[in-house]
This record gives sequence, C-alpha cells and structure tokens, in this order.
Amino acid sequence: MALDTWIAFTIACVVLTVIPGPSVMLVIAQALTRGRTAAVMCILGDVVGSIVLMGLSFAGVGAILAASALLFQVVKWAGVLYLAWLGIRQIRAARHDAPDMARHAGHASSWGSFWAGTVTAVLNPKAIVFYMAFLAQFIEPHGDLAFQLAVLTVTSSLVVVVLLAGYAVIAERAGRLFDSRRARRRMGYAGGGFMIGGSAVMAVTR
Repeated sequence: MALDTWIAFTIACVVLTVIPGPSVMLVIAQALTRGRTAAVMCILGDVVGSIVLMGLSFAGVGAILAASALLFQVVKWAGVLYLAWLGIRQIRAARHDAPDMARHAGHASSWGSFWAGTVTAVLNPKAIVFYMAFLAQFIEPHGDLAFQLAVLTVTSSLVVVVLLAGYAVIAERAGRLFDSRRARRRMGYAGGGFMIGGSAVMAVTR
C-alpha cells in the first residue's frame, strides 16, 4: 500500500469520525449519564462494529447493499429506531430517577454500553456508505490484500478510539461539574436527547 493512499484513508476516517454522528452522540450520552467506564465500553463496541463493517465489505455484502436501495433503507431505519429507543429509555430512566442513572453503573450496564456502541456502529448509514462503497478505492488489487486489510483496520480503529475518547473525556469532565440529584436527572435528559439526535442524523443521512 502506497503511503499517499494510507494518508488519504486516514484523513477520510478522521473526517468520518470527528463529524458528530450517531456514534459520537451515543458516546457523549454514555459519558454524561453513566461515566467513564460506560463510555470506554461504548467506544470499544464502536470499534468492533466498524471492524464488522469492514469485514462485511470485503466479503461482498457492500455490493449487495449498494445494489439494493430497499435493503439499505431497512438497515438504516433499524439503526434509527434502535438509537431512538435507547434515547427514550434513557429519558424515562431520568424521569423516574432509576438506579441505572447512577454515573458509576455496574458490570451489566457497561456491557450494555458495549453492545449499544456495536449495534449503532453496524447500523450507522454514514459508516455503511464509507466502508461498503468507498473502502475499495483504498485497496491496491495487485497488492497483499490481507496486509492491506490489516493496515486499514488498525488505522480505522485507532482513529475511532482517539477521537471518540476525546469526546468522552470532554463530556465526562463536564458531567462532574454537576453532581446533585437534579443535575443527574438533567444529564439523563441531555444524554437521551443526544441519542435521539443521533437517530435523527441517521434518518436524514442518504
């Protein structure tokens, strides 16, 4: 793989990740409402979801989705509904001051954050379009495909971890400023709002 090709791919990954989308909204919501551990698990889930998309792209699923507008819309709206459901559940938990609103959630909540990050990443139409439609442009057909896939996967994963971690740190530190019961409830509302906002971003993505 040529250096300029790798640089172009890295820049594309940075742009894809840094622009606020469903994954960013979800990580911010997790950092605000459940704290650092949940945000980290959510980021790890997003990385796993991105790797799954890359693998599916190389397996040829990208061509199927590109050829079927209906199938793409089904996947897209599944993601919209899933993230909206997470947001509504978060707002309902905040309204009733449920135990899972605690900033330091337990083991189960952390794994819930992981799976939320994974599913959101896999069903994110912006990521689907990038990995399924444009990933092939960064592959040299006559090169070592396994090596190129490994390089692109590691690069994409590192970009996702660094940038989403930056969003999470900012959100988590902002959340520390407000530690009263009323403030936690408002953060719960804000977190749910971020998730619903992420679903709206999914809905308008073409």
